[in-house]
Amino acid sequence: EGDGLHQLIYPTDVLIDKETDSLIICDHGNRQVVRWSRRSGTTQGEILIDNIYCWGLAMNEQRNLYVSDYVKQEVRRYQLGEKIGTLVAGGNGEGDGLNQLNGPTYLFVDQDHSVYVSDNFNHRVMKWVEGAIEGIVVAGGKDRGNALTQLRSQNGIVVDALGTLYIADSGNHRVTRWTQGDNKQGTLIVGGNGRGAGANQFNSPVGLSFDRHGNLYVTDWRNY
Repeated sequence: EGDGLHQLIYPTDVLIDKETDSLIICDHGNRQVVRWSRRSGTTQGEILIDNIYCWGLAMNEQRNLYVSDYVKQEVRRYQLGEKIGTLVAGGNGEGDGLNQLNGPTYLFVDQDHSVYVSDNFNHRVMKWVEGAIEGIVVAGGKDRGNALTQLRSQNGIVVDALGTLYIADSGNHRVTRWTQGDNKQGTLIVGGNGRGAGANQFNSPVGLSFDRHGNLYVTDWRNY
């Protein structure tokens, strides 16, 4: 742990840039986004973006990088090598308006370049169509709670090719699925049996990923 180029402090997200065979890491504690080559012999990273309270990362097929800023309450899109970026979500201060965010964490970008934002303290997931000045609530947003209409401090999100949204509902220790066009309530996929280490339980799930066979993997944070 530390602020050297060979160190990280509280990294919160990572993705693989296949074109350069490197890892892009949100080095949250050092307020920067860094890139580390995966080639053998690499001993330190390079800073891509600094002075940013980053939390979540995503990349589209053009290799544009999307980064959430947990303090500025915004998401920006960057061409690799760019330091300023373009605002794509939020940026209007902390709040629960449709043009605002409150604690944006994890991101997902679909094939249409719409950005899905896990809006943590608003207990909702927002979708911002490319070029939009405000977002659409696609899940939650009805205060925090454990009903299937609600979320509680959710984190990781994934959207499949049909537009179905999967959410790591951390505070409710479950994963839910929300069908495109129906933001009224989700469907329980796994968990939801209280906090615990049982085979049917989670303890603050935070990350989600599908493999090419459609299997879902969940990072079960507090079960180590």
